[in-house]
Amino acid sequence: MKISFIQPSRNNLKYLKWSYEAIRKNLSHKEHEVCVADDFSNDGTLEWCKETAAKDPYFKFIRNHGPTRLGHTILYDRLINEVATNEVVMIYHADMYACPNFDKYVEKYIQPGTIVSLTRIEPPLHPPGPEKIVQAFGTEPEEFNEAGLLKWFNDTRLTRKDKTTEGIFAPWALYKKDFQSIGGHDDLYAPQSKEDSDIFNRFLLNGYKFVQTWEGCVYHMTCRGSRYNPTLTTVGKESDEWLAQNNRSARNFIRKWGHFVKHNDTMKPIVPKRYDVGFVVRNCDEYKLALLEPWCDTIYTDVPYDRYINIEQKNTKFDLNKKLKRYEVPKTNDIIVEFDATKLSNESFEFFNMIQLMLEDSGQIGTLEFDIFKLHINKLQDYSKQLIEIKDEWYNKKLL
Repeated sequence: MKISFIQPSRNNLKYLKWSYEAIRKNLSHKEHEVCVADDFSNDGTLEWCKETAAKDPYFKFIRNHGPTRLGHTILYDRLINEVATNEVVMIYHADMYACPNFDKYVEKYIQPGTIVSLTRIEPPLHPPGPEKIVQAFGTEPEEFNEAGLLKWFNDTRLTRKDKTTEGIFAPWALYKKDFQSIGGHDDLYAPQSKEDSDIFNRFLLNGYKFVQTWEGCVYHMTCRGSRYNPTLTTVGKESDEWLAQNNRSARNFIRKWGHFVKHNDTMKPIVPKRYDVGFVVRNCDEYKLALLEPWCDTIYTDVPYDRYINIEQKNTKFDLNKKLKRYEVPKTNDIIVEFDATKLSNESFEFFNMIQLMLEDSGQIGTLEFDIFKLHINKLQDYSKQLIEIKDEWYNKKLL
């Protein structure tokens, strides 16, 4: 089985070289495609791509000539749809080192309708979790302890034999047709951040199975593409660009799904049913309007909102002119939540994050009260399946 590795890259050439060399050196099949998208880099990535393509018939690349960054949300899909020729594709980051023969374990579990993730071995830069292995073998290619990693990898092989869990995260592989059948990534999140959580939810809703193999591994230096890319920020500091975009994408994820990202401890998505919720808010102001707007499908408010729309509309595909309404107009949502904005607390926003699950668990039609909120539940229709495919109508007009 041949894999097409999908690797957007922006100004992280040293990681890209390191990653490419490991794929060619350590995997059992020498004809895997490496498909790179140079996202308007200025660090020599284009020149290296040209040189590598001249020597390696299975290396392919495209370039975004800029000046606007496209980001991996767009470039993943361009590489899969326009460049990759193999049936199986793998989303793969430039700061990942291929441990020996992981392609054998992808082949062991891959089939139509199944997504295979590899286990990440990471230095202790982030909190530990049951979905990964924390071992320090370096955080930059020039300090990478390859011999130490390979010895540890071989010494612990039997502890991972035949072990699988149900998580999904990069690197992940699937049949290209399965990726294309739901429309790929949603450009709502371009250029990056939360596009992975979104597509994982859609995979789950579409009935795909998740397999994380613990025999197939990568060493992952973590976040070198954007968040901690040394060309964008000082060492150990999140880039301002990433922070701003992550905030935009988080707000858009909430607008679309009605909650923030949810998963179990092994990173399998949790997708509550998606209900149509309208907020009726008294005593609002522009600051609270900005906090509240993503958490509902319609907001009926007594504060002028034209200025908010003018500021926020550029950050989302959702049509805010259709979403924000005057307090006195008829309320048409399936579920109406009434409250006084002056009584909001930090705990109130945890209620907003859990409301879809609470409605699913209750199954009640009628009126109920919770803390400062009065809920009028007229109908409990689940709209989550409408989110599997990317439909611009969801953002441009009210489907709910």
